[in-house]
Amino acid sequence: MTVNLYDSAYDLEKALRQSDEYSQLKGLYDDVNADPSAKRMFDNFRDIQLRLQQKQMNGEMISQEEVEQAQKSVALVQQHEKISKLMDAEQRMSMLIAELNKIIMKPLEELYGNPES
Repeated sequence: MTVNLYDSAYDLEKALRQSDEYSQLKGLYDDVNADPSAKRMFDNFRDIQLRLQQKQMNGEMISQEEVEQAQKSVALVQQHEKISKLMDAEQRMSMLIAELNKIIMKPLEELYGNPES
């Protein structure tokens, strides 16, 4: 029996979209975007995050000023209830995806061994 892995991947995508975790994340994301001040604060936070990630990927140094700006931005968004809830939901979704990735990678780990063990 031949299994079409792409069909299975699309089935997993559909299941993920129908999950409680995704529904909760989407609702919280919509809440943040519906609140102009929360959206502005969240967009600023994401811009800082993406800019620093891009610099890291390019091998560029991140200045102390940029680190401090990022820390202030994190502290600020964590104090905003809507954004804080969104970030918690993002963390739960990230953990779910990491668990799914472990399951997907299991055949390769069994074949090659797990270097982490």
